[in-house]
Amino acid sequence: MSEETQTADHAVVGYLKELAKRQDRAALAHLRRGLGKRPGEAMGMYPYIGRFISEKTNQSYDRAVFLTSALFADYWEAPSNAGNLGQSVRRLFDETKSDSIEKRFVALLDAEAEDLHYYLRQIVGLLKSKSIPVNWNELFKHIQGWDHPDGYVQKKWARSFWGSTDTNKSQNTNETGEESQ
Repeated sequence: MSEETQTADHAVVGYLKELAKRQDRAALAHLRRGLGKRPGEAMGMYPYIGRFISEKTNQSYDRAVFLTSALFADYWEAPSNAGNLGQSVRRLFDETKSDSIEKRFVALLDAEAEDLHYYLRQIVGLLKSKSIPVNWNELFKHIQGWDHPDGYVQKKWARSFWGSTDTNKSQNTNETGEESQ
């Protein structure tokens, strides 16, 4: 059984996947307009994702809703994976052998939460150019946790990118409860 079928999608991600499944190109186009903009600046996104934010949601959650929606709308055909963005970027690096990938990844890891829209757009665009999978549920969760004081998201991505194959396999085992095949 795959990770995707074992773990239910977050409500936002499930909604986005449904838009893609229906091929609602108008909705995806409105959501794409959020690319490169700070979360909440693209007013055309609100009719589609406004139901997921309210006065009761916090800034980290709202940021995750807006960024994930815009990024997903640009790369909705992304293959699924059970890893995190660090693993996807590592795969990109392994395929391209480009030092600029590593430099961009370091810049992303050093980014402030307010600047994630800029760095994530670059990275996901590169992943899209090589048809490398993105785990949208993990990305949503990690955007939410980006500004956590202990930097657990950045550390996790860094371990996934620079860790050995054995380290990454062990990490997947701990995350899913079974080894990835």
